Amino acid sequence: MGKTRNASLDTVVTDFILLGLSHPPRLRTLLFLVFFIIYILTQLGNLLILLTVWADPKLHTRPMYILLGVLSFLDMWLSSVIVPRIILNFTPASKRIPFGGCAAQLYFFHFLGSTQCFLYTLMAYDRYLAICQPLRYPALMNGRLCTILVAGAWVAGSIHGSIQATLTFRLPYCGPNQVDYFICDIPAVLRLACADTAVNELVTFVDIGVVAASCFTLILLSYANIVHAILQIRTADGRRRAFSTCGSHLTVVTVYYVPCIFIYLRAGSKSPLDGAVAVFYTVVTPLLNPLIYTLRNQEVKSALKRIAAGRGAGSENK
Repeated sequence: MGKTRNASLDTVVTDFILLGLSHPPRLRTLLFLVFFIIYILTQLGNLLILLTVWADPKLHTRPMYILLGVLSFLDMWLSSVIVPRIILNFTPASKRIPFGGCAAQLYFFHFLGSTQCFLYTLMAYDRYLAICQPLRYPALMNGRLCTILVAGAWVAGSIHGSIQATLTFRLPYCGPNQVDYFICDIPAVLRLACADTAVNELVTFVDIGVVAASCFTLILLSYANIVHAILQIRTADGRRRAFSTCGSHLTVVTVYYVPCIFIYLRAGSKSPLDGAVAVFYTVVTPLLNPLIYTLRNQEVKSALKRIAAGRGAGSENK
């Protein structure tokens, strides 16, 4: 059930203070460096994939790599919404964030996060069609349809972010303004509301928890069919390549969905583990995506070699 905080409505909160991740003071500099390096590597890694997919003609017309390019773009922005604020918490700078800034951060976090959630489902569906329906794949999944599905994911993500931000910040905030979290997210902000939050918690449970759990279930079902199809492949090399491609995707998906479901299916509760768990899908997953998709994907590695070879030849001609 929701709770109501008894406080004077004459006091209106105009900003919030993000308390950040709990940490021993002696580790502040180390944590600052760790998250700073993670942020830089995340941006560079995802930018590399994005440019590779865009520059290589063999990749940017194929649905799988269109989706991968969009995922990299999403990861760059999602990381930029979250990680700089975490880094700021390890500095002497003010931890305050304006009311409007908090609302904007929550909106963009859920807009980009839910779009990524839908995109992972599309990627699983794409792999299912490619492996289980190889002869019909060009007809069932082409560049035009892929673009439409990606656009639908963006629109659905934007609607989701708008609903969550509107419902969260329509409530009155008149008491303490310290958010016990590293970003403005729904569970942490709702604890400061001076009104009943039962409706918000129900919407959070349905719109985030159930949707994320449903997408994750669809992905697992897709991969169950994929594994069954892979086992029918006669050549060991074919099975290895298929398992490599799908295994990398499933690894990232698990790291993303499990923490997300853990937090939002129990939005009314508070656990000291929430911050650490959230770091996995907000910070670690955007870092893992370029590592996994480049190191374990032969076509991406080949495209990188072609681009490097082309630039090397261009330099020699000069």
